[in-house]
Amino acid sequence: MEGRKDWSTRLKQVWVNDGRPVAWFHAASLGEFEQAHPVIEAFKKEHPKYKIALTFFSPSGYEIRKNYSQADWVGYMPMDTARNAKAFLDILQPTKAFFVKYEFWHHYTSELKKRNIPTYMFSAIFRPSQSFFKPWGSFFRNILLRFDHIFLQDEDSALLLKDIGIENCTVCGDTRYDRVIEIAAQAKEIPLAASFQQSKPCIVVGSSWNEDLAVLLPLINTFPHSLKVIIAPHEISESNLQYIEKHTPKKVVRFSKADRATVGDFDILLIDNIGMLSSLYRYGDFAYIGGAFGKGLHNILEAAVYGIPVFFGPSYTKFKEATEMINTGAAFSVSSSEELKQKFTSLYDNVPLQNKLAVTAAGFVKSKAGATPVILAHLNSVTV
Repeated sequence: MEGRKDWSTRLKQVWVNDGRPVAWFHAASLGEFEQAHPVIEAFKKEHPKYKIALTFFSPSGYEIRKNYSQADWVGYMPMDTARNAKAFLDILQPTKAFFVKYEFWHHYTSELKKRNIPTYMFSAIFRPSQSFFKPWGSFFRNILLRFDHIFLQDEDSALLLKDIGIENCTVCGDTRYDRVIEIAAQAKEIPLAASFQQSKPCIVVGSSWNEDLAVLLPLINTFPHSLKVIIAPHEISESNLQYIEKHTPKKVVRFSKADRATVGDFDILLIDNIGMLSSLYRYGDFAYIGGAFGKGLHNILEAAVYGIPVFFGPSYTKFKEATEMINTGAAFSVSSSEELKQKFTSLYDNVPLQNKLAVTAAGFVKSKAGATPVILAHLNSVTV
């Protein structure tokens, strides 16, 4: 709310309409930005004359990516009212609009349609339980009808849309696969993490919440074999960091206070910064990804791309990649500390299986890449 105050005044001060066409990309938060990133980069490369505007709904996306170099302006999307939609488009004057995955905004899509501005959705995925497919869902179906083209993650989504008369869509997959492959190729060496790991078995815990730690820490605290642990909490507040330190007898060191000469003496490396996690996975033999004991699973692909089997909680069914990775055998859902202990120990004791699943995980990610070129090919056929 604070970031949206006086948005129109502040936008007018920084946004200059210099005659160049404008592509507006909107992502809800950081996860959706990761899906948008390869499309923005590819679009910018193919069409350098375009200015890029990037908006977020959530602070967790905006605060981390507000200085994104490929965008000419990054800000919050004003709340979805008729007045805001008109004023925002009057100032920005986009010639194309892109929404990522789930962003179905009534007033913005309506105003874009009135102005005949081509509007696209990509990395979209649909489920029968959504309002679009209910007998009373005509209001929501009308929003979908305003998109010029929808790029889908899977065939099931295409069938659902076809059943309600929407066929201007292409199944091309999820652009996150392209993004994580790109991230892995550009991953930074983190000498401190290497000194901590010391080539010993290591589990990287990414985006953990306290609900995840309640399941993880009993395993970590009592595991009888050699195991290095890197923990990157989803929120790095002092209270969350202290929670971990207080609930384990293991030797813990925060990244900001660690020294390369002595960091190897510790059992747990606690990450107290933002932006490092995707590169840290390269030092893991196993990964635990947080969120699936709460509202939703965080990004498991950032770990899988390195050929790491992944563990996570029980609330994963809305995440297609999690279900598919479980089916390959390279991912494991757990509902309790005891189940985690059993599944993790079984894998830890079976090095040949670890090696097999490493190949499986990396191969899974590689096999799903390629959505971005399909999107760009379509855009190039209609973009001047």
